[in-house]
Amino acid sequence: MERLLGLLKVKVVRGLNLAICDPLSHSSDPYVVIRLGQQEVFDHDTFTKDDTMGDAEFGILDFVEIAMKDLSHVRDDTVMKTFHPEEDNCFSADSHITWKDGKVSQNIYLKLRNTDTGEIVMHLEWVNIPGMAR
Repeated sequence: MERLLGLLKVKVVRGLNLAICDPLSHSSDPYVVIRLGQQEVFDHDTFTKDDTMGDAEFGILDFVEIAMKDLSHVRDDTVMKTFHPEEDNCFSADSHITWKDGKVSQNIYLKLRNTDTGEIVMHLEWVNIPGMAR
């Protein structure tokens, strides 16, 4: 069994300008499926197969590597790393891995691919598990 390092909390904060998949009600019933290495947004349908509303991906390796460091000497509100939107990633705004209040966290704005419109906002936070060695 692999050594447990800590807990990565992932919170989907909100969706922005999501595609309308239910033309009769002019709305959607979005939900997010998170997979290691891939993230997708779907529209829930009661009587038919759920519609995909796009997909996005982001890496967590840098986040985990920073979270595993001894940051006790680092000043509060320190930006540990910044990611910028580029053609080869899904970021729609700058995203900073920060050290604040004794926690490593990151707000992520992702532009959905394979759809005409839509973004999702996520928040990552690392939780150390008491008794686990770094």
